[in-house]
This record gives sequence, structure tokens and C-alpha cells, in this order.
Amino acid sequence: MTVHATRGRTTGLLLAAGAGRRYGQPKGTVEDTEGPWVVRAARALLEGGCGDVLVVTGAQAEDVEARVAGLEDVTTTRCGTWEQGMGESLRSGLTALATRGRTIPLQALVHLVDLPDVGADVVARVLDAAGAGTGALARAAYGGRPGHPVLLGRDHWEGVLGRARGDAGARSYLRAVPPALVECGDLAEGTDVDEPGAPR
Repeated sequence: MTVHATRGRTTGLLLAAGAGRRYGQPKGTVEDTEGPWVVRAARALLEGGCGDVLVVTGAQAEDVEARVAGLEDVTTTRCGTWEQGMGESLRSGLTALATRGRTIPLQALVHLVDLPDVGADVVARVLDAAGAGTGALARAAYGGRPGHPVLLGRDHWEGVLGRARGDAGARSYLRAVPPALVECGDLAEGTDVDEPGAPR
């Protein structure tokens, strides 16, 4: 396994709050032969270079939190309005990061729990391409198709928070302020898994 340099002021923001209605259970509670998806995603963020990870929980929050309990450099925050869509989870996570006081990160790397084939190499490539500044804005692409993770330098948080609603997440902001696309199609498919047994 490749060891990637850690960027201490970049936090991986892992969204794992949804109910996974099409899947039949919250994706933050899904496990396969390689273990819990939420653990795999958190480790990918850490091993790819994030200094720490904040997991946003919602549906079956206690079950999701139990899966990451004990993981070093991984903490959780609950989104009370998770049922309104991914935008609320993103708002909750960014707000939690923005109120950390002296430990506010310079960047947040937003990732989704239902991308089990996205590993540390994808994370590292996006971080390397984006640079370490607060103005950085980049996202992974797969065969030219924009996907996750998405790197948001702190300068962009206010704009994202102002537009994140419902299921849109940061989509509206990223249309107005296009990020640099970082091609990762040689490393993963980057397709979210919506149904049990779907390819990943």
C-alpha cells in the first residue's frame, strides 16, 4: 500500500447520514466482505492524506457511530435535519468544522459513504492537485464525469453553506464556481452504490 503524506490542516468530511431508502438500509451501516463501508471510507481519507476525519451521521446514528468508534483521528457529528437531504448533512459538517476555534481546518475534503471503490490513491491525487491553500477548489472526475471527493478550501465554505439545500449539496455553488477536475478514472469507477448487489 502506498503511504501518502498527511496534510494536517485538511479534514476529511464524510457524509453518512442518509437513510438509503433505495438500498434498503442506511449506507453508513452497510458491511460487505471487506468490512463496513463507513470504516473503509474513513480510512481512505486518512491514508490518502487527510489529517483527521469528521463523519456526519443521521439515520441510525448510533449504529454508524459505533462502527467508527475507536478509529484514531475520526470523530462524528449528528445532523438533526438529515431527512431533508444531503445538503443538510453538508451544512452540518461544514458548520461543525467552522466552529472548531483555533483548530479550524484550512480545507475540507467532502466524501460520500456509498463510494466503496474510491480509495486512498484517489484522495491523494485530489489533494496533490488542489494544493494546500484556503482558496483551493477541486473534485475527482471519472472518465470526465465529476464525482467525489470534492476539496473545498475554507474560502469557499460560506458560499457553499449559502446554497446547500435539500439533495443539492454543493452542486449549485460548484456550477457557479467551477472546480478543477482531477481525473481518477484509472483508479476507481466512482459510482455510488444505490442497490444491494450493484457493481462496485
